[in-house]
Amino acid sequence: MNTAAELAVNGGEPVRTAPFPRWPQSGDDEAKAVAAVLESGQWGSTHGDVVRTFEREFAGYQEAAHGVAVCNGTLGLTAALRALGVGLGDEVIMPAYTFIGSATSALMIGAVPVFADIDPATHLLDPKAVEAAITERTAAVMPVHLAGQPCDMDALTDISERHGIAIVEDAAQAHGAEWRGRRVGALGDAGMFSFQTSKNMTAGEGGALVTNSPEIAERLYAQANVGRIPGGAWYQHEHVGFNLRMTEFQGAILREQLRRHPEQARLRHTNAAQLAGLITEIDGITIPAEDERVTAHGRNLFMFRVPGLGGGENKRAFVRAVAAEGVPLSGGYVGLHRNAAVNAEIGVITERLGQPRPTPELPMTEQVIAEAMWLSPQTLLGARRDIEDIAAALEKVLAHTDLQTNAN
Repeated sequence: MNTAAELAVNGGEPVRTAPFPRWPQSGDDEAKAVAAVLESGQWGSTHGDVVRTFEREFAGYQEAAHGVAVCNGTLGLTAALRALGVGLGDEVIMPAYTFIGSATSALMIGAVPVFADIDPATHLLDPKAVEAAITERTAAVMPVHLAGQPCDMDALTDISERHGIAIVEDAAQAHGAEWRGRRVGALGDAGMFSFQTSKNMTAGEGGALVTNSPEIAERLYAQANVGRIPGGAWYQHEHVGFNLRMTEFQGAILREQLRRHPEQARLRHTNAAQLAGLITEIDGITIPAEDERVTAHGRNLFMFRVPGLGGGENKRAFVRAVAAEGVPLSGGYVGLHRNAAVNAEIGVITERLGQPRPTPELPMTEQVIAEAMWLSPQTLLGARRDIEDIAAALEKVLAHTDLQTNAN
């Protein structure tokens, strides 16, 4: 293509004007499933069996023994931490390069998120940084399978076993992802998946918890069902828990979304491979490395980096320019260690308990924040021409971008 052409953001012709595939995707099957719930009059999961069926189906899909559906992913993580005994003053190690819900899940129960650095090659939690962050207060580690790529679960499992700390997988973006042939979620003690609108399987909102432990599964159920136990009486509350129940309407949609997921996953994988091939030919862009032990990538997002971009306004200008060319692009996370609300809450908890406040050093996280960007989920559901347009738009904008590495 003519990379010297004027950028669309400056009045030039955009690379494309056609929209990418719509997301979420639905059809007659979802409509019929919702209508059936409406007609049944059993709209809540305490009375119907749609959510219970979905829990079994989704747990099976993730190769887990047990599943518990919840109202959203953030509170699902909170429920998982509580079910594993994490509480007031305990520390939960996690990356800062993640959605705020990861940290919120700990803060909501008085636990302290401790931010460990990431591997700049993969953008995922670095096991060496996790080990260095462990203290006598560490109760859990929360690997985030960012964009659908599993973390190094071998190293994290080894750390968990040696130090006696729990693993709660934040698999919000990792539906169907695999580590060494095993699907994520139940590789640790418990795992959470999100069904929020931007996820590869969605009911607008919602989440699911999975585990291989029957004891943990019962505690997860209690956390989602106001302390009840499976098979117990209506007013038999054996635990203190939340009401996190999913509606039968959501369950009905998600059963159909689950049926769609395998074919959509194949398409995302094919398009991601094609896009990666095109992008690697463009000078100035890198893509995250994939560990050979990742046998299936969830492909919720396609991430790439522009080394030397410099972050800040340079990055925002790059995102605006690519979007003007007709390709939706996000600048990604800004880092939870920079979030004022998160920092204030950490301060309140540690000060009241007289505990030392974690002081993370995150140079690799800062580097990724400055350079990483994401393509929206629906971009990987298009045709070959759509993928070629993405590469063309990136190449065009890069030709007009003054990178710091080129100036040295």
